[in-house]
Amino acid sequence: MPVTQSSQSPVATEALAESAFLLAARGEPVPHTPVWFMRQAGRSLPEYRAIREGITMLESCMRPDLVVEITLQPVRRYGVDAAIFYSDIVLPLKAVGVDLEIQPGVGPVVASPVRSAADLAAVRPVTPADVSYITESVQELKAQLGGTPLIGFAGAPFTVASYLVEGGPSKDHAKTKALMYSDPSLWHALADRLADVAIAYLSIQIEAGASAIQLFDSWAGGLSARDYARFVQPHSAKVFAALEQYGVPRLHFGVNTGELLGLMSEAGADVVGVDWRVPLDEAVRRIAAAGGSPKPVQGNLDPALLVAGWESIEPEIDRILAEGKAAPGHIFNLGHGVPPTADPEVLHRVVKAVHAKSTTRA
Repeated sequence: MPVTQSSQSPVATEALAESAFLLAARGEPVPHTPVWFMRQAGRSLPEYRAIREGITMLESCMRPDLVVEITLQPVRRYGVDAAIFYSDIVLPLKAVGVDLEIQPGVGPVVASPVRSAADLAAVRPVTPADVSYITESVQELKAQLGGTPLIGFAGAPFTVASYLVEGGPSKDHAKTKALMYSDPSLWHALADRLADVAIAYLSIQIEAGASAIQLFDSWAGGLSARDYARFVQPHSAKVFAALEQYGVPRLHFGVNTGELLGLMSEAGADVVGVDWRVPLDEAVRRIAAAGGSPKPVQGNLDPALLVAGWESIEPEIDRILAEGKAAPGHIFNLGHGVPPTADPEVLHRVVKAVHAKSTTRA
């Protein structure tokens, strides 16, 4: 039987409100710089590989017992300041009947790509009944996590659309860009539909107990600022505006988006994720230049350094913590996801170092 939000104790509720992650996301003083890692729940952990053996990615995302266990694994091992819900950005599409699979070593592959107005019929709104396993998983996680926040997430309209249009992962998104220019009406209809999917999917997670949400626009960095502003920003803005009513922090992240940081912030994010290519203090400047005031930021250790040795990692932690002081709030993270070759002990050491160094400097 799912555990309801009301079952959480008053002590846990108070601890959650005062968690370092949520304080930083709100730009409030923190006891230490909070840390979590994108893709912390997954392939770098031996316990994850063991529990996933013989089970497909999408199947594991639809089983509450596995979702709960996999989400909790890095919280136990690393002592991170937030959990990230274990799922995949294409899961809502699968839930509404889009014929797709996540192929090992490839990624999401769509059987019938969206290339015409008629193809839009395959993408319908998500309802709670479509993803009852999400509600059950989030409720159980909220009960078990206590004072540790749970971050829900979804794919942004552009990134999800790129999978649908290309039929799978793409390095240049050529078909997607061609659709934008050749049939802008169809593009905006598709992106608007996907904004509605993201809104519904994120609302379900928040209403079940997620303390914050992150909108992943993983492939937006392949666009010029002009194209982003014209074809993408309005649809991401629709998602953020619809979620404002919940009062939870809204995070936004994309890879190679240094030239888009101001526009991504203007879309409505409360916290802007920064990959490793742009120093955090420069990112803060770009965000403030676009919106008139700085915002909390998240990032941005280069994931490749996790295999470079501690003598290379520690100075980068010091640099990032120093640069992060330019923002009203800083959430330490990687500049992208945990690579599968990462040593879990190194990640644990990063968490301990960030906590110790930032507490000392407080």
